This record gives sequence, C-alpha cells and structure tokens, in this order.
Amino acid sequence: MAGAAVLGRLTWRVSTVTSVRDETGTARTIALNVPDWPGQLAGQHVDVRLTAADGYSAQRSYSIASAPDGDRVELTVQRLADGEVSPYLADVLAAGDPLELRGPIGGWFVWEPAPTPVLLVAGGSGVVPLMAMIRTRAAAGTGAPFRLVYSVRGPGDAFYAAELAERQRGDDGLHVAYVYTRTTPPGWPAPPGRIGAGALTAPGWTPDRHPAVFVCGPTGFVEATANLLVNAGHDPRSIKTERFGPSGGQS
Repeated sequence: MAGAAVLGRLTWRVSTVTSVRDETGTARTIALNVPDWPGQLAGQHVDVRLTAADGYSAQRSYSIASAPDGDRVELTVQRLADGEVSPYLADVLAAGDPLELRGPIGGWFVWEPAPTPVLLVAGGSGVVPLMAMIRTRAAAGTGAPFRLVYSVRGPGDAFYAAELAERQRGDDGLHVAYVYTRTTPPGWPAPPGRIGAGALTAPGWTPDRHPAVFVCGPTGFVEATANLLVNAGHDPRSIKTERFGPSGGQS
C-alpha cells in the first residue's frame, strides 16, 4: 500500500463523475470512478486540478470521504465564496464530467483497522477524513470503539447527519456527539458554544483508555482542541491533527 501511495502521488488520473449529492446548502459529495486507483488509507487526500481552455490551471487538496472500494472514490467539497476551485466542484460539476486528480497522498494522519479505541474530533468540514475512518471501520468489521465529537455552527451545517444517525442506531460501538456553536436544535440541553473539555472527556473516553485521537478542522479549532486534550491528560504522541485554512490549499 505504501508503494502504491507514493506512485499515486506522482500520477495525474482522469476520473469520471458518477454522481453528486448535496450534504448541506453549501457542500456536496462527488462520487468518482478512478481507473487503476491504487486504493487509499482512511484519512488520506487527493489533489484535484482544473484546467481552463486558455491553459490556466488551479489545484487544491481534498480529503477522501469514502472507505476503500475498488475504483470508486468520494470527495465532499465545501463551497467557499472566494474559492477558485470549490465553487466549480460544488455548483457546476455533474455526472459524466471528467475530473483530474492524483493521489492518494498522506501517510501520517491515517487510521488502519485495529481494536484500539478511537476518539475523533471534527470542526466543520474537518469531519470528511474522519468519516472515511468511520466507514472504513464498518467495512473492516473491527468493532473498535469509536467516538466522534463534531462541532458545527448549527444542525443544517452538519455533513452526513442522516448516515451518522443510522450508523449509530445500528452500532453500539459508535458514539456521535454534536457541539453547536451558533444555533441548537429545539430542546437541545445545552446553549450554543465552543467545544469544551466535557465533550472530550465523556464517560468511557478518558485518557486512561489510551485512545488514538484524530482532530481535523480550521487551525484555531485544532489548536484549541489539542490543548484541551493534552490538559485532560491525553498523551500528545497519541494525538494526530490536520488543519486547513487560508494556507491549507483547500478552496
């Protein structure tokens, strides 16, 4: 797999869009058929390249949302108002269109099936590579205890909400907790606010269980969450982080 990942990183492939579906009002999932796809690890990403008729090209990195499944790859793209690539992917790209990509890329922020408990912490669209881990866990049938703490502005901003609810109902080893920063659902037991230590140290998910921890989101969110985890007693060596922002190459 490692050799395939290195080769894939160097090779641009022309994939074909097989379907698109909305996740929120500003994000959509794009399903692709990628010929000779070498497979990926949960947490890896791809580079996507768009080329205009005059030869100008732009490329951005997007996390893979799907579990390994032959030549099928899914990306979930959040449209940025000032983005150069994401508006085309989120609003224009359609089934049957070609899309150039290379990958998989990344070997550190990855999860491979194992029985060790896993704590996932996502901010906004940072849930995408963590969703790939959840899906890979289900496909592998490991039964490893997983907890996802997902911070979003409001209920309508959550990616994969229906799928996560369905997976949680059918799997007592998967736990999903939401933190709403701006607007809560009717009857929600807590006021909106930023993620706090309590959400990260729920019963059964204390540092003494030695979970593998993955945190993904905007830079400020990742830094604040990592500090909360370390202050709670988690071994810094067990915490893997991935962040995005103006310099993160995602738009």
